[in-house]
Amino acid sequence: MINAYHSHGSVTAIAVEENPTSLAEDVVWLDLVDPTADEDRYVEQLLGIQIPTRAELKDFEPSSRLYIEKNAVFMTASLVWKADSDSPEITDIAFILTGGKLVTVRYADPKSFKLFTAALCRQPAEAPWVGKMLLARLLETIADRTAEILETAVLRIDELSKDIFRNRGTRRPPQFLENKLADIAAHHRLVSKLRDSLGSLSRMLTFLLNVPQIHHHPEIEDLCKTVAHDLTTLSEHANFVSGNIAFLLDASLGLISVEQNAIIKIFSIASVVFLPPTLVASIYGMNFHNMPELDWTFGYPMALFGMILSAVIPFFFFRWKGWL
Repeated sequence: MINAYHSHGSVTAIAVEENPTSLAEDVVWLDLVDPTADEDRYVEQLLGIQIPTRAELKDFEPSSRLYIEKNAVFMTASLVWKADSDSPEITDIAFILTGGKLVTVRYADPKSFKLFTAALCRQPAEAPWVGKMLLARLLETIADRTAEILETAVLRIDELSKDIFRNRGTRRPPQFLENKLADIAAHHRLVSKLRDSLGSLSRMLTFLLNVPQIHHHPEIEDLCKTVAHDLTTLSEHANFVSGNIAFLLDASLGLISVEQNAIIKIFSIASVVFLPPTLVASIYGMNFHNMPELDWTFGYPMALFGMILSAVIPFFFFRWKGWL
């Protein structure tokens, strides 16, 4: 699908079947959403540039993700999408500046694009939009959306921390902490993808700020610098959140070990408590002929009393030592 955004905020869909031979003069942004091979070839014919394929977008070589060719600026960044679901993903999106127009190629629909296009069509522009300004505003929206995702993750991690450390004295289900490990892993996966995305966006902004076309527009350059600073701040905050997640993981594993050690301690003390009665019972269960206690009238009650006493003494000794 090809969406064409005009300089004053309106949007139209371009159908390859109609085969228009040229773009309208006021088209400043072509947004290719999950384009077909025919749509790629059509845009290439209109603009005279090479549109990156899905396989090329996944190339992690910096030289293949950020370059200038035939006065067209090609940039690829990784964005987080499905952040509100249980399975967040990374998608690679191409940003191309050519002839005063912005071209984006994407095979996913991140929420930042929905927010930006909704705001673009809702607010009238005082002056006609240009491709470079749209790119700067789009990157600003992406940074804002990334900050929103990170803030939501921080709130959820804080609630998770409260769940792990609250009510330590009350009885909790045996699998409580094990289930929390899955939540910690989910948060770690999301924050890791955010860090990868922020790193990719930071490299893209650094490259964009060195593009000559940006230097001719101080307003756009200042906005790009602001977004780059925001991305740096977000990266530092993401690193801090990642450290908190690592602490929660270590703390949860430590609490699990403490609970397991407490269970082992109970079994160890129980075995020690019942060891003396077992010894007494085994002695008086041998039934040798020359055992004088066999002829006692109170031999059996005395044996039972000896077993109970040998169990009670270690139990109260452990209580006195604070081992129980």
